[in-house]
Amino acid sequence: MQASRTSDIVALVAGLVAVVATFIWAAGADAAAQPLLILGALLVVSSLWSLLGAGGASSWVTAAFGALLFLSPWAFGFTGDMAAAWTAWITGGVTVIVGLWAALQSKSGTPAHV
Repeated sequence: MQASRTSDIVALVAGLVAVVATFIWAAGADAAAQPLLILGALLVVSSLWSLLGAGGASSWVTAAFGALLFLSPWAFGFTGDMAAAWTAWITGGVTVIVGLWAALQSKSGTPAHV
């Protein structure tokens, strides 16, 4: 359970960073605005839903949202805008790592040591 909670907190922070990036350091990147905003908001909503005890998305879903965020610079063509692209790569990569970590911990039944 601890791994899932940690994963949800990290996903919440990553989602908030992606949403805030849309308005601050990636504001000039028109191609990046929608993917960062939508995928960031999905991460925020799913992690809050899980943190508030409503069941929420599984860690696999969190990892999938992170993977989509990581791939979005190539899919939406904003690799040339370094601020937006690096925001997507870092937040997406971190979310994938903690999402898979929590999913594998819960699957194996091994308690996570944070």
